[in-house]
Amino acid sequence: MQKCLAEIVRHVKDPRVKDAFLSITGVEVTPDLKYAKVFYSSLYGEEKEVAAGLKAATGYIRRELAGSMNLRITPELTFVRDRSLAYGAHISTLLNQITYAPEDKEDSEGSAGSEDGADGNSPDEETEE
Repeated sequence: MQKCLAEIVRHVKDPRVKDAFLSITGVEVTPDLKYAKVFYSSLYGEEKEVAAGLKAATGYIRRELAGSMNLRITPELTFVRDRSLAYGAHISTLLNQITYAPEDKEDSEGSAGSEDGADGNSPDEETEE
């Protein structure tokens, strides 16, 4: 269904949808096939305008979906903007901005520890030989 919807959306003539460079990122269909939640992302265009264009084109998209898929019931479509791509890009940017500072000299020397035995075991631990 996702592939069919992606192809159908390419042929929508509404400029709000046509110029937005849409991607259908996922589809969730109820078990009875009455409702489908279509997740999309757009590269261009105002978010509200793209949503309005998709809502206006829902009848056309649903009719084309019924023609391309052999379903007893064609689901009612609800379009939901997928924010996971933008969120992932944001997290990637944050991760790229992280700089690793060297540990304090005191902390690194303290962790080597003169309290530990020569073999790395603490004095409390018994070793089997």
